[in-house]
Formats: sequence, structure tokens, C-alpha cells
Amino acid sequence: MRLQEGWLEGAHICRSAHFNPRPEGDVVSLLVIHNISLPPGEFGGGHVQRFFCGQLDSSLHPYFAEIAELRVSAHFLIERDGHITQFVSCDERAWHAGASRYAGRENCNDFSIGIELEGSDTTPYTDAQYLALRDLTQALQLAYPAITRHRITGHEFIAPGRKTDPGVAFEWRRYLSSLLAAPLTQ
Repeated sequence: MRLQEGWLEGAHICRSAHFNPRPEGDVVSLLVIHNISLPPGEFGGGHVQRFFCGQLDSSLHPYFAEIAELRVSAHFLIERDGHITQFVSCDERAWHAGASRYAGRENCNDFSIGIELEGSDTTPYTDAQYLALRDLTQALQLAYPAITRHRITGHEFIAPGRKTDPGVAFEWRRYLSSLLAAPLTQ
């Protein structure tokens, strides 16, 4: 896996209009892990992809009517089977973190990459997701060396009290250990 001009080779591309340029001079230096499922607690169906692209049909579910007008995106989505979709170039600012703060700095979208895992706070993530997340993280670290192991965090930690993802089901030790066990390669 590798990135070419901000895009992951081999990923399914579903371009979102919900992005803007990063502030001039900002260096990508943070990786933020999230979770999402639409409707909440249900997986599959392509609803997340349509949501991030502003094409969610609000008539399909009552919850969709509540969120259909939101303008949200992430750089990547890792589905339950490990399939990766990219919505925004890593060189651009996706709208995933909202009001956020990391290491004393506000507006994490300015300097971060957002990865959404298809899931919920309390549903265990799949082996395929952990494997894809490890490989994607390593590709991002090669392309953006400022994303060190110590600059990987969850949405819950940059927006405490407002967000809870990736949640108690996410196995941080498993994920971070897998990065150490598999050396970075070009």
C-alpha cells in the first residue's frame, strides 16, 4: 500500500465535496481514528459513503433525516471486511474532527488525517479492519513522517465530552503493537 499525490493506490475512490485546502504551511502530523455506522449500529448498505458525499437519501431511515444536511467527510473508511474507500486527498482538509484540540492546538482537521472504521463504540472491530488499518497507517507514516506512533489518537481524545469514538471496543494495544511488529517498508 502506498500513497500517490495524496491518494491511496488500490483504494476505492468516492470523492467528497466536503473538504477544503489545509492552511498554508500546515504539515500533516496527526492521525485520528473514528467509527461510524449508518443507521447507528447497522453495517453495510453504502450509507456512510453517500453521507460523506452529500448524497444520503433522508427518506430511507428516520435517523438519516436528522443528519442529511450535515457536511462531513473523512479521508478514509475501512469497512467490516477491510475494504478501504478514500473520500478526500490526504493533502486536503477533510471535515472529520469538528471542534477539537490536540497537544494544545485547536482545529485538528487542519493538520490531521481522519480514518473512519465501520463500527460502533461497543461492537468489536474485525480482524480485517485491524489489518487494513495497520497497512494504511504504515502507508500514511511513510508519506507523512510527522505521524509518529505518538501522534495517533482517537476522536474521543481530541473532542472529550463531545465524542466517544472509536470507543471501548477498539483495541488500542492490538493496533499499536501491530505497527511495531510490522516494520515500515516502501
